[in-house]
Amino acid sequence: MSPTLPSFAPFPEAPWRDHIVPVEWEVCLSSWLALTDAYLSLSEHDLLRHIKQDESIASFQASFVHEVATSGTIILGSSRTGALLFRQCFLLCSRLLHLSSAPLQVLTWEFLSDFGRLYGKKKAGLPIEAASQTPGAEASLQGLKKSLIQSLDSGVKGDLASLETRLKRLNHLIHMSPHVAAFFLAGSDFLDGLVSCFKVMNPPLRKAIITTAYLCLIGLTEGDSPKYSMLADQLYSLKAAADAHRAGPLNANDSMVSELVTTTPILKQVQSRLETSDTGLTRTKPVITALEGYRKPGASARPKRLIKRRIDKGKGIMTEDQSDLVGEMRVHRMSQISQIQDLFPDLGSSFVSQLLDEYNDNTEQVIAHLLEDSLPPHLAGADRTKELSPERIRRKSHDIAPRSTPPQIPTRHNVYDDDELDQLAVDTSRLHFGKRNPERTTDDILNDRSSAPNKAAILSALSAFDADDDERDDTYDAVDAGFVVNDGHPDDADEQKRKDAGEEALFRAYRSDPKSFDRDAATRRSEARAKLKQATGMTDEAIEGWAVMLGRTPHQMKQLEVKYSASSGSQPVLASTAWRAPSARSHPEDSDGELGDVGSRGSHDRGRGRGRGRGRGGGRGGSAAGPTGDKETENARKRKEANKGSRANHNRRDQRARKMGRGGFPG
Repeated sequence: MSPTLPSFAPFPEAPWRDHIVPVEWEVCLSSWLALTDAYLSLSEHDLLRHIKQDESIASFQASFVHEVATSGTIILGSSRTGALLFRQCFLLCSRLLHLSSAPLQVLTWEFLSDFGRLYGKKKAGLPIEAASQTPGAEASLQGLKKSLIQSLDSGVKGDLASLETRLKRLNHLIHMSPHVAAFFLAGSDFLDGLVSCFKVMNPPLRKAIITTAYLCLIGLTEGDSPKYSMLADQLYSLKAAADAHRAGPLNANDSMVSELVTTTPILKQVQSRLETSDTGLTRTKPVITALEGYRKPGASARPKRLIKRRIDKGKGIMTEDQSDLVGEMRVHRMSQISQIQDLFPDLGSSFVSQLLDEYNDNTEQVIAHLLEDSLPPHLAGADRTKELSPERIRRKSHDIAPRSTPPQIPTRHNVYDDDELDQLAVDTSRLHFGKRNPERTTDDILNDRSSAPNKAAILSALSAFDADDDERDDTYDAVDAGFVVNDGHPDDADEQKRKDAGEEALFRAYRSDPKSFDRDAATRRSEARAKLKQATGMTDEAIEGWAVMLGRTPHQMKQLEVKYSASSGSQPVLASTAWRAPSARSHPEDSDGELGDVGSRGSHDRGRGRGRGRGRGGGRGGSAAGPTGDKETENARKRKEANKGSRANHNRRDQRARKMGRGGFPG
């Protein structure tokens, strides 16, 4: 009886792998490799016993295959240990799949798909074909088929992203196993679901549907016993679906059948294999001919084959024409590579490029040989996952004709030329690096009064400063106080005169006829508008805008009236600089104006207190000296006349009249 082996640790996912240092990762690979070799050395009976007792074997293989298939073999590193583990895991997986009672974890369709994607059809095709016919694998495929049919029939109401992911993952398994292709085409539900879901306008999903349909149909012609009868039935179903789509309201060229026969060589492949086997050709040939009629017009014409000319690698200059030709060839080659990789996603771009070179850029021959697995020996053993190296920018050669010797560097000159240091005549005792006296401390510098300023000089400077001088008042420097002619700049004065003349013309025109500022075509063509534009030099939009802004600012209209109507000269407006307490009744434009005497009788500022002398405090809401017609002013005047007797105002008035009559002075 063999000893019990330790369990496998699952292969870590990407977030965990990022936290493992390279040294520890190499130890993990070595441990997995040692355990894999140990399990491979067991007999079938002992291996079955270990699998039943320890589920970590199948769990590790499933996690390893999934992670490496998803992220690529680069995650194993470039060491020999990673390459050996990659090979030994394939041997262990193949052995598990050939067991009479294989673990269920390696019989799921996800594992089989990842296994085929990772190791290719040549290596993994036979184990997958054998495992796919077991009851455990068929149960997994049956659940997948049922869920896919439901998602396909749901259309836009279903989860399209999940459907696309599952179809792309399933395509690897269908490509590996003809039995899986026949399993999904058994009945018409799956194919009908592909045809109906193709109506959804989702390009990536449509691409996955076309690939699935192609691989399923071409899989019926492969294997030990091709199913040509089932193939003929499915082709007739496709023809019926294409006829129904053409009879409907949708575009006839936007069906899955048209896209399938146009972008894939399905019809040529089927016809070629039928002719080779000489089975079912009589029944299938008419439907193939009928499906040819659904090919999109103009799409069958192949692009012109480019001849790869050998570029001279001598000393000649590479011309732009040659560069353009190489670029055009590269674009065409990448298009062919992507077309083949759509059907065989596990192939690397470098391997596909080698196949195109082998078969003279014939895409159909490359696909046919890949499906038949009939590649030449030097390509059959090549690395199928190899990618093209990143393109490097080719440096073009330039004219390297000899040039004349450049002149010598000119001599640099500065203000210190020919001084004593330049002539090396300075005394060496005056030269030093860093501080002149590094032993001198801060206390020594502060105690040294040789360089201190003279006290008499400081006192003399202070005596010249008069602390009692007031700060100069510059309040009215920038504003004309009534006696400054101009600011000393003739150009600015002339510019201001021109602006005033234009503003006056606009104001007088607005006063005489405001309709001349309307925004309509008739007003703009009028004679008044023409004269106004000539006088001001402004455009129609500027003139109309001036009138709009004038209507929005009533106080500007008052200023213009004072400026151009009351007097002929221009008097600058001096704003008061003294602070005034804001009044609750004052308006925003009157907030800087004079507020009246705080001790006057009838003042409407309640917070000022009582007035001087015998006057009463304010706060009644009005003043007898207010504007005529104001309601509060009239009420104040009535109260004043009614209370004259009680306040003896008439006595003071009469007494003052007598004094003035005797020649006295007021006061």
